[in-house]
Amino acid sequence: MIRVNIDVMLAKRKMTSTQLSETIGITLPNLSILKTGKAKAIRFSTLEAICKALDCEVADILEYVDEDESE
Repeated sequence: MIRVNIDVMLAKRKMTSTQLSETIGITLPNLSILKTGKAKAIRFSTLEAICKALDCEVADILEYVDEDESE
């Protein structure tokens, strides 16, 4: 399972979802879909924009979690 940690990075950067969505040029509902892990895919350009806006690495945002070990 891939865990999405955008909320964690937003908190660390003291940025709101609205600010991030405006900065990277996606709608708030689409950002919400990404944040909740309900997105089926993410474009590299969107991932790059998120990393740039939050000054972080991809690994700060996306994390692999072994479902068997998380139980």
